[in-house]
Amino acid sequence: MGPRPVRLTVAAALAAVEGLVLVGFGVYVLVMGLAGDPESPQQAETLGITVLALALLPLLAARGLWLRRRWSRGPAMITQLMALPVAWTLVQNGGGLIIIGVLTAIAAVTVLGMLINPTATEALGIGPRDA
Repeated sequence: MGPRPVRLTVAAALAAVEGLVLVGFGVYVLVMGLAGDPESPQQAETLGITVLALALLPLLAARGLWLRRRWSRGPAMITQLMALPVAWTLVQNGGGLIIIGVLTAIAAVTVLGMLINPTATEALGIGPRDA
């Protein structure tokens, strides 16, 4: 099988970081919904649980990419495509969210670029012979 290509390693690492950030945000929202004084505790708790569930997609994709599982490319790419409008919205909201939006966009575009690279697709068993 040979060594894992750097592009695939970078894509897996960035997807894992995205998943971990979502886990952190989900836990924060959930804790604030339970312990804080939100306007609507039920909405905060629901959002926290939803974000935690959504964090599974990039985490599972990252693990699959790391292990060179062919199926992982699709979920990883979908996650990045979903991140782009989120990044745009963050940038549009201004203030401190601009940098978060820019970093999100950079990570998404980077992972997409890594995953369409022939080196990564071949390492995942996706290539010209499958066309």
